Amino acid sequence: MLRRKPDAQPAWRIYLKANAILLTVVHFTALAGVLLSGWSWTGLALAVTVYYVRMVVVTAGYHRYFSHRSFRTSRVFQFLLALGAQSAAQKGVLWWASHHRWHHKYSDTERDVHSPKVRGFWYAHIGWIFSDAWNTTDPRLVPDLYKYPELRWLDQDGYQLLPSFALGLAFLLVGGTFGLVWGFMVSTVMLWHGSFAINSLTHLFGKRRYATSDDSRNNWVLAILTTGEGWHNNHHHYPSSAGQGFFWWEIDLTYYVLRLLAMLGLVWDLRRPPDDVLAGPLARRTRAEPAGFASAARSEASREGLGTLPGFPLH
Repeated sequence: MLRRKPDAQPAWRIYLKANAILLTVVHFTALAGVLLSGWSWTGLALAVTVYYVRMVVVTAGYHRYFSHRSFRTSRVFQFLLALGAQSAAQKGVLWWASHHRWHHKYSDTERDVHSPKVRGFWYAHIGWIFSDAWNTTDPRLVPDLYKYPELRWLDQDGYQLLPSFALGLAFLLVGGTFGLVWGFMVSTVMLWHGSFAINSLTHLFGKRRYATSDDSRNNWVLAILTTGEGWHNNHHHYPSSAGQGFFWWEIDLTYYVLRLLAMLGLVWDLRRPPDDVLAGPLARRTRAEPAGFASAARSEASREGLGTLPGFPLH
């Protein structure tokens, strides 16, 4: 079960874990591969292209579907979304969703999983992943997902990384060392830090449109880099929306892909915020505020329930 607070162990000890070693190895392998094979603009183009494709899968799968159930799909496509998301090597979809739902319930409080306001940038960006406090999946947070045996199977320690290994092998077989280094290793490192930046940077830098109970912010630069996830204040205002860019000028590539999948009949019932939610309540200031500012008012969306959890409708 999830612990309610991080361990009180010395900070350096949380990094002496298998997942920390794996993450370090991937970083150094990507760097060594680039240095040994030499710089390649073609390689960079491959890495960036693959990064954006994988980021759409991560945000549509891990986040908007499994964490927030912002659209519906078939059981087969649900499993394919799980495989695609877990090819990013960010653990099982049950683990990811359970911790993300916990984050929304306790965002920017002492009980938050990864609040830069409470524990600083580095812990929010990456350190929390290695803490014993957040190792396991709490089935009580994901009862709507835990009932599927195939998702429970993918959430097991021995199988969580299988989709990632399969993708890496595919890049090696198709593109050789070049494909493995640039297409998989480099894009994976980029993908990790793109995802992690939402936990850290979007609670520190940007503008607050809505009066949420946390420090979530909209950041257009991060929205472009993370296929729409940078509209984070929007998201915390109404977590169950399939599109995090609430207005036409807020670019949200993941939502555009979801609309295309809906046209193809692969997903349906994409949720969008109603007019009264779009109207507010608005934050008292619209310019970027210093970290630590949070309105005492919770948005109406934050009171939607999955049990006692905000913003997670069941279908």
